[in-house]
Amino acid sequence: MATTITMPQLGETVTEGTVAQWLKKPGESVEKYEAFVEVSTDKVNAEVPAPVTGTLREILVKEGETVATGTPIAIIDEVGAATQSNAHGTEPTQQVADAAAAPPKPSNGSTSHAVHPPQAAHAAPASARPAELDIVGLEAALRVASPAVRKLAREHRIDIRALQGSGTNGRVTAQDVLTAAQMGPAAAVGQAIAVGTNFGATGAPAMPPTHAKPPVGGTSTYGEPIPGTTIPLNQARRIIAQRMVESKHTAPHAWSMVEVDVTNLWKWRQREKDKFDHETGGLKLTMLPFFIRAVVESLAAFPLMNARFTDEGIYVNKDVNIGIAIGLPTNLVVPVIRNADQLSVKGLAVASAQLIDKARRNKLGVDDLAGGTFTVNNNGSNGSIASAPIINGGQAGIVTMEAMVKRPVVTADDAIAIRSMMNVCLSLDHRVVDGYVASGFLSDLKRRLEAMGPAGIL
Repeated sequence: MATTITMPQLGETVTEGTVAQWLKKPGESVEKYEAFVEVSTDKVNAEVPAPVTGTLREILVKEGETVATGTPIAIIDEVGAATQSNAHGTEPTQQVADAAAAPPKPSNGSTSHAVHPPQAAHAAPASARPAELDIVGLEAALRVASPAVRKLAREHRIDIRALQGSGTNGRVTAQDVLTAAQMGPAAAVGQAIAVGTNFGATGAPAMPPTHAKPPVGGTSTYGEPIPGTTIPLNQARRIIAQRMVESKHTAPHAWSMVEVDVTNLWKWRQREKDKFDHETGGLKLTMLPFFIRAVVESLAAFPLMNARFTDEGIYVNKDVNIGIAIGLPTNLVVPVIRNADQLSVKGLAVASAQLIDKARRNKLGVDDLAGGTFTVNNNGSNGSIASAPIINGGQAGIVTMEAMVKRPVVTADDAIAIRSMMNVCLSLDHRVVDGYVASGFLSDLKRRLEAMGPAGIL
């Protein structure tokens, strides 16, 4: 029985996807839940597992080609259909996010499967995956190394099982194998030990993992640029560039800034940080959750800032889902805190810390990145004092918290005092809001931040 695989919808606002890499070739066998294609969007680069066991008969979309969600991309000739069908003879389907932990659920009989990327399929127990996979060892099987990577590893006599994969969900890539080959026969074990022991109490790397530097005259990468060379654009960087240009060309950007006295807020954070660290098992309390709490309260007062422009009109979002812009050495991601208006400062602190940790470990799933209605950016962590960020597509604005700086300030009673000051910058879509609404939002946000103090409750 032939099963048509369609382009998955990787997020509720995503309408298209790009085939980044085929992990299987026509004529090769593919096991159920085994990744057989990588798909990229502006939000995520995800491996897509097969919904059935069979042979890849035909590839319908070439690598690098972008198509709409629901478009057929491949055909798999299914095997063992009789043992996989339900009592009525229909084909079982399931959300791939549950594939590694739950049995298939019956579908309505369709043989066209829109698949979604797994959240933790790579960590599935061995009993949940086929034993006959053509992969070097069980550990490599769990990482779903592609046939090309396995062949490269055999040629260089590298044991994939000992490599720490840098690909999506820990998948070993060709570059991982080549790096290990350049480092020598013991590289695999050494790399695994070096990366595996460099984690703190929260699971986030205590420091960026070390990689072997490319040889002089080698290939430059975004994370390790070499002067005088050109860095090839991977799919993520290509899509980020495209989306940024689209945002600037589509949404007329405007920009505004206010100055905020966060002296009392800083005192509150200082009072609570040790207790929070103890209660949460090592999570750090930063200024970010306080800032997000003030933002969601201001969005409630100015709901147009939580809207988006459409051809039919301005749609005001019901939910308040805050995206957090996180810059990584090789990428930019914006994971989302859903229903952020329903969380306390402490709840926001835990939620944001978990998302940042997952982002640094390359463990974000599609659900973590979808559905944002407004974005917050902490530019101040790198010392920035003013910025004009690009709006995340489909939103009305993005607000930044800049560096906190101590300086002399004239107070309300005309005295001069040393205060902790922070600039707050807003980029807005002028199709959705005008300066009156935007300045009102910023003024309200300033008032709320300055009202926060040591007497508050997390």
